[in-house]
Amino acid sequence: MQQTPLRRNRLRQALCAGACLLVAPLANAGAIDKLHQFLDSTRTVRADFSQTVVARNGRQGQLSSGVMIISRPGKFRWQIDKPYAQLLVGDGEKIWIYDPDLRQVTVRKAGPALGGTPAALLAGDSRIEKDFSLRETGERDGLEWVEAVPRTTDSGFEKVSLGFAGDELRAMILLDSLGQTSSLVFARIERNPQLAPSLFRFTPPANTDVIGE
Repeated sequence: MQQTPLRRNRLRQALCAGACLLVAPLANAGAIDKLHQFLDSTRTVRADFSQTVVARNGRQGQLSSGVMIISRPGKFRWQIDKPYAQLLVGDGEKIWIYDPDLRQVTVRKAGPALGGTPAALLAGDSRIEKDFSLRETGERDGLEWVEAVPRTTDSGFEKVSLGFAGDELRAMILLDSLGQTSSLVFARIERNPQLAPSLFRFTPPANTDVIGE
């Protein structure tokens, strides 16, 4: 049967609508999919961050800022520059927490301690649902959010929310086991930069007290 122009136009519209239905789930991927895509496509990360901590009683602490550097899996550098310097370095086996003002460094084994910082969480492997229960919590402040709740009780925190703009991680909100809420905003994010191995090694400076393992 010969198709009329009207029938051809309707057929074209139907095909276009079908194509849109097939493409839409990819173009509008949910926050959990974006988290998986971020982890699957990212081996190294460097980003500036600003962090605000609110105590359980609602009292807000000082704003801190610094640099987060990650090499997955397992290696990270969390460097706070302001208002007081502090450095956390994870080499895949141990985590070093260095306070230059106190001339003190605390050493812990990686593993249970790994979940104690946002950088450590992101430094894990891509099988995030092995260690966390994930759920999408909708859009807020222009970002799409996914909530990750650890499956174990020794992670150091109760839950963490990750906010995405498109396929980029822009913010994290972490509720720790003491009831403190840390809110972080990331800027100048670099994905998969070349990173020197020395960034993930730590040697205590002279006259520094070493506590722990």
